[in-house]
Amino acid sequence: MMDSLFAGLFSDDKISFTIIVCYLALLLFLGLGSSRLFRGTSKDFMLASHSIGPFMLLMSIFGTTMTAFALVGSTGEAFKEGVGVYGMMASSSGIVHSLCFFLLGVKVWKLGHKYGYKTQIQFFRDRLDSDKIGLVLFPVLVGLVIPYLLIGIMASGTVIQNTTVGAFPDLFSGVPQPDGTIKFVGSIPKHLASAVICGVVLVYVFFGGMRGTAWANTFQTLVFMVLGVITFLTISQKLGGLEAASEAVMQQHPEKLIRANIPKLQFFTYLFIPLSVGMFPHLFQHWLTAKSASTFKLPVVAHPLFIMIVWVPCVLLGIWATAILKPDGTPMFTPAVNANAVLAIMVSKLTTPTLAGFLTAGILAAIMSSLDSQFLCVGTIFTEDMVVHYKGRENITDKQEIWLTRGFIVAIVAITYGLSLLIQGQRIFHLAIWCFSGFSSLFPLIFAALYWKRLTKAGAYACVIAAFTSWCYLFWQSDFAGNPDYILKLAFGGEEYEMMPVVGMITCSTLAMIIVSLVTKQPGQETLQKFFPKK
Repeated sequence: MMDSLFAGLFSDDKISFTIIVCYLALLLFLGLGSSRLFRGTSKDFMLASHSIGPFMLLMSIFGTTMTAFALVGSTGEAFKEGVGVYGMMASSSGIVHSLCFFLLGVKVWKLGHKYGYKTQIQFFRDRLDSDKIGLVLFPVLVGLVIPYLLIGIMASGTVIQNTTVGAFPDLFSGVPQPDGTIKFVGSIPKHLASAVICGVVLVYVFFGGMRGTAWANTFQTLVFMVLGVITFLTISQKLGGLEAASEAVMQQHPEKLIRANIPKLQFFTYLFIPLSVGMFPHLFQHWLTAKSASTFKLPVVAHPLFIMIVWVPCVLLGIWATAILKPDGTPMFTPAVNANAVLAIMVSKLTTPTLAGFLTAGILAAIMSSLDSQFLCVGTIFTEDMVVHYKGRENITDKQEIWLTRGFIVAIVAITYGLSLLIQGQRIFHLAIWCFSGFSSLFPLIFAALYWKRLTKAGAYACVIAAFTSWCYLFWQSDFAGNPDYILKLAFGGEEYEMMPVVGMITCSTLAMIIVSLVTKQPGQETLQKFFPKK
């Protein structure tokens, strides 16, 4: 009986599923194993006691920023729009991210290490001398993190569903299509796959905290980078090599190999979107885990290179997908295909079942390496900034603080998973762009807090309110990311200029912050001396 079960799990139709399960089990083992080093304090649960070295910090930061957006989203968007996707996001992200790590991350670490900050809100509360700033920032930050979480949860379900087609025909009958056909016969449904991924991430974050998250991120970043390169080389060989695959695209869809057909101003305003890393609360928390300021040297230098290693193969795979033909000569992909599924379909159709299982594990590694940091972050800011701060630290024990964090993490996982069941159809790339744009609109706040003495608490309130209000309005105007072509248009001098919505958001938040700060009372000398000491 055991022999037949073993043979069944490793049959061609189930081998991918078995490898995915083994990978998730290994990840759980690693995450739970790290919990044995847990020191039992809230500081260790949230910040790993400031013990993260250069390599693990690089892996954690990169794994956190390289989400489903980078793998699943970039492949799908390149399939739809062509090679210009790389120029719009990857090349600018490599430069802008490293600049943010250098200009913001190092200063944040120094202040956090000096004054004991665990969250963004603690820093802003102290810098602005405002007890109520957390009541404004908390719902905005959590509100923007939830779409980020949705990206990963939606992508994980799509990837597993496409990879496990035919594995369990007796259990899953498939999904009826509008034309009457049945797709995904025998594959694990998206909602079930997403639930399992949420559960795995929740377990090792719940027990391991930041240390478990950092260990898991390091492992998963290595996994998806190595397997991503293997995916690229395997599929390119299947298509006859780099030259042959690109030549096929040139013959069938030459427009995919030129810069995206969008106005130059719109193209260059994508540069504002990577500024989002400056206000990611989960990245802020990772910065605080560093052992020393010199720990940032490796991430600043290596991050752009790592982005290139991940994005170049994904974008090329998306472009090649436009020219792949079935044995009967018909296209494998039609323009109507779900862009989110392109990478998973290529992996399942153009590799062996065994390799497909490993490659799917690599894709899931990229997705989960972001989910864990985000789950931990929202739990931390809820506990530290809402409960402990307003109830009083003397009224809550360290153990209670840890359990409050865990409880809120569970609640956020449940809420986000529930939302993922209601949201269908949006391209992951565009949903991510809107999420990142919201955080980018808050970038002026963190930059001013670190470098502009004249920033006042009233100016900060105005910045946050203007940023979130403009984001909500423009997101609504775009049909909640349902319209991928939504842009801002500005008529000036008889010409019409088109640009990304993020420009409008940053303009609103920056102007509101500067104008209100200049007409309100400047910070006290004690605050200025604390954050801008005279040398």
